[in-house]
Amino acid sequence: MRGFLFKAGAIALPLLLAGCGQSAELKPRAGATLPVAPHGRGDQPSANALLTMPAQAAPERSVELRSRSEQRKDDPFDLPPEG
Repeated sequence: MRGFLFKAGAIALPLLLAGCGQSAELKPRAGATLPVAPHGRGDQPSANALLTMPAQAAPERSVELRSRSEQRKDDPFDLPPEG
C-alpha cells in the first residue's frame, strides 16, 4: 500500500505542477494599482514592462573560453591567511 501511494504521488505531483504555469497578462490585484511612474517618465509602465530585465542586469557573456592551459599571472592580492 505504501509503494502504491508513493507511485501515485510521483505521478500526480508533476501533473499538479504543470497546471501552475500561467501565461496570461499580468494585472494588479483587485483594488490595488501599479507603482507610480518613475521620476521623469511621462507614462506608467505596464506590469510586463516592469518585469522585463534590462540588458545591464543580465549582460551577455563576452569572454572567450580558453582552449588550452595557460600560466596564471601573479596576483598581489592572493595572500595567505593570517594566523
